[in-house]
Amino acid sequence: MRPSLTGPARTRLDARALYFVSYDGLVNTNSFQKHGLLTHGGHQYAVWYTASREAVVARRALGTAAWTAVTLPHRLKADDSHNVICMGVSPVDGRLHLNLDSHSDGFHYVKSVAGLLDDPSGTAWGPSAFGAVRTTLDGLPLTERFTYPQFLTTPEGRLQLSYRAGVSGNGRNALAEYDGSRWTALGEWSGATGTYTSAHGSSTARSMYLHGLDYDRRGRLHALFTWRERDPAVLADGGGLTNHDTGYVTSDDRGRTWRDDAGTVVGTTGGPDRVRVTDPGLVVDPLGPDHCLMNQESQCTDSAGLPHGVVSHLPVRLGPRPGGYAAARTAHARAHHLRKTAAGTWLKTEIPVPLRSSQRTRLVLDRHDNAYAVLPRGRIAAASAARGYTDWALLFDGAGLNAFGEVVVDETRIAADGVLSFMYQEKSAGTTPSPLYVADFALPA
Repeated sequence: MRPSLTGPARTRLDARALYFVSYDGLVNTNSFQKHGLLTHGGHQYAVWYTASREAVVARRALGTAAWTAVTLPHRLKADDSHNVICMGVSPVDGRLHLNLDSHSDGFHYVKSVAGLLDDPSGTAWGPSAFGAVRTTLDGLPLTERFTYPQFLTTPEGRLQLSYRAGVSGNGRNALAEYDGSRWTALGEWSGATGTYTSAHGSSTARSMYLHGLDYDRRGRLHALFTWRERDPAVLADGGGLTNHDTGYVTSDDRGRTWRDDAGTVVGTTGGPDRVRVTDPGLVVDPLGPDHCLMNQESQCTDSAGLPHGVVSHLPVRLGPRPGGYAAARTAHARAHHLRKTAAGTWLKTEIPVPLRSSQRTRLVLDRHDNAYAVLPRGRIAAASAARGYTDWALLFDGAGLNAFGEVVVDETRIAADGVLSFMYQEKSAGTTPSPLYVADFALPA
């Protein structure tokens, strides 16, 4: 079965959503906000900030166009596009969880009443469905330097929260877990220390930036990542990105123990042995820091439990380019499909579509393991599993969307009804609010 798209069908979430550009992105559509759009139990859920800075969560039944929104008692505190809203589902008690409004400072958290997701028609959808907005996880404070929340559901139905403790250039990834009655801090699992040396200089501190955390159908947890060095001495041009290499680790015990691609233990969550840049065997796609490699891009797993990712950077054949990274990426960067084969080797294919953007691409797989790369401004390229992902081609050029940069992809909906769904915001100017939409494309049955 070849990849294909039917659509888009569009629905509007907000005629006047909050709009300001920071770090080249919008707070409502930063693609790393997993999950700003998700599907569960026959309904789709979306979160965003309104023109008055209020946090909103909305839902609709799949196959319908009518969204019903609930305004939460929280307003965005800063014009910072990192301060996204993400959602998670805890099947053990049927709650929807939201984490919001943080960038290297305190977070805000709210959860629904129990059973809301199990009985959408029988539970009132309104402010009464949600508890108070808190600055802890039900009393668990975590860290004062909190960024990049990402919820994931374990095979048993527990909910985990991934986050960064610390700041850019000196950050550590950590996990917390909710069992249906209480949250527990599992601890940090990546380390910031150790010396990394490039052809130009060295750095002794960094952050690991995740492309995602995903459980496959067999219960293995996968993480592709890049490192970002604190010291710009590693660069030929100090105005670039210090990101380098794509690494890979897995966990077979729900994120407690981490192994490299060869199966060697390289870190333990909450213990002194953490995944560090000095660990051998982590890198599956080596790339130096002079190619404007993007962090926090995308990953997923196929029906055989094999990892796939998108990494975007300046093609190596071009060499380092002068000037700032945003201009260099806009002029020259390409997205690349990185995957592990059944034979255990890693293959990387350049997607032959110019990015024309400094921003990120998302990757999803359909029921036939065909790959779809959702590029900046809502453009979609695809490749077929049957042809070994060698036939990448643009299927949708984003015509008529007027989308600003990154989009938020519903990574959970394809399994529910075979629809590729993403949230995007129209390009505006300054701080003028603009419409926020969800676009749906039917995929091969």
